[in-house]
Amino acid sequence: MTNIRDIAKMAGVSVTTVSRVINNQPYVTQEKKEAVLNAIKISNYQKNINAVHLRTGKTFLMGVVLPFSNHPYFSLLIKGISDEALKHNYKLILFQTNYQESKEIEAFNMLKHKLIDAVIICSRSCDWSIIADYINYGPIVLCEDGRGKKVASTFVDHYKSFSTALEYLYEKGHTRVGYCIGRRSGTNSERRELAYKDFLKKINEPFRSHYIFDDCLNFEDGEQVVKSIKHMNNPPSALLVTSDQVAAGIVTCCQNENISIPDELSLIGFDNEPIAKFMNITTIDIPLVEIGRKLFLQTFDDKKTLHEEIMVQLIERKTV
Repeated sequence: MTNIRDIAKMAGVSVTTVSRVINNQPYVTQEKKEAVLNAIKISNYQKNINAVHLRTGKTFLMGVVLPFSNHPYFSLLIKGISDEALKHNYKLILFQTNYQESKEIEAFNMLKHKLIDAVIICSRSCDWSIIADYINYGPIVLCEDGRGKKVASTFVDHYKSFSTALEYLYEKGHTRVGYCIGRRSGTNSERRELAYKDFLKKINEPFRSHYIFDDCLNFEDGEQVVKSIKHMNNPPSALLVTSDQVAAGIVTCCQNENISIPDELSLIGFDNEPIAKFMNITTIDIPLVEIGRKLFLQTFDDKKTLHEEIMVQLIERKTV
């Protein structure tokens, strides 16, 4: 394989001159530049990328940790991240974890060994104590409230957003309110559960554990929620559904079961995905693409402790 010394010999110039031409640096005469470029063309010389990375200290690779790649929530985050990555000449390495800690740790170890420049965690399963072991190896950015931690974060206050939706339902006359969630573990889920319990205390309603439906991630999961509700003696009159996909599944199943929405069951979805607009589902608008962009840009933040809360908005439609 031709190296930089071979190019210098072929062009009759110094190695320094070849390096300047390859890296578009000044102080090279046009004659010498043309000689170097001609030698590169003849020899089909390719720049040693590993050497470039060693010199610059950057790989221009960004690690992105996410549990699922086929879920619209994460797809929109990835769109925002990838849009910014393209602008900054970065490539993404996706770590699909299915919430397995070992898969997340793979990303952290790549950061430790300088194989990637930063890690963006869209949703995590690792404990803070594990993440803390890696924060000195490079930027780690979280899509959750990281205030008080030595990482950057772009986040939605899920306690606040859940409280807003619950208050809205209460104003519409609902006291028997349940909710659907992807998983019960995780910081965001814990914040939502706290908001829910605080709301029940405020309106003097008992906590009914069977009003909480977990493992709700996809359209098909909405059918299982409706089946469960149909077998209850005193079912919820309204649901918060943390995915518009699941909310759409509930609406569709209710139509098939002749359950009137919103008369018999009211719904508020989350994310304001296109399907929510198409099916007239009341939802909480979370600007996921914008969040993705900010997550990427935070990997360049020199402070490394910047935290940015993203505001959400209730979109009123026809399911409440």
